[in-house]
Amino acid sequence: MPIIVNLDVMMAKRKMSLNELSEKVDLTLSNLSILKTGKAKAIRFSTLEAICHALDCQPGDILEFVEDK
Repeated sequence: MPIIVNLDVMMAKRKMSLNELSEKVDLTLSNLSILKTGKAKAIRFSTLEAICHALDCQPGDILEFVEDK
């Protein structure tokens, strides 16, 4: 998949656990885990906004496009 989710990288940089992020953005652990592992098929802008707010980052810090070779 050409879209890479770097949520775990940003969480590590901010020293934030999945549990803490889950509470801050009001998402279940399972939904955040699906997103973190790159298994999500879509993400709502409101969810992305909440994650960016909680992690004090930009969407591009979390999502990355990589061309297939």
